[in-house]
Amino acid sequence: MAVREGDKVMIISGKDRGRESRVARVLPRQGRVVVENVNTAKRHQRARGRTLQAGIVDKDLPIHISNVMLVCDECGPVRVRTGLSESGYKYRRCVKCGGEV
Repeated sequence: MAVREGDKVMIISGKDRGRESRVARVLPRQGRVVVENVNTAKRHQRARGRTLQAGIVDKDLPIHISNVMLVCDECGPVRVRTGLSESGYKYRRCVKCGGEV
């Protein structure tokens, strides 16, 4: 997967199209990501001891990986390719500017 936790992404389809936010969690087996403040739904939550209160909470639900696009700091939303540095580690690079994402 080209998207990792903490990456800045843009939503390219769905009800939140055009919004930019950070990736909170990646679910590689399902091919989905959880993005902060995107695809939220109200859920009823049960009280769990003294730490968690009962009530209706907003919860971020996962969206499919194909509906997000990485955002380059210089170019905006871009496709990425993997490259190999001279020291031997893999990195993701922007297709437009060639810089590391």
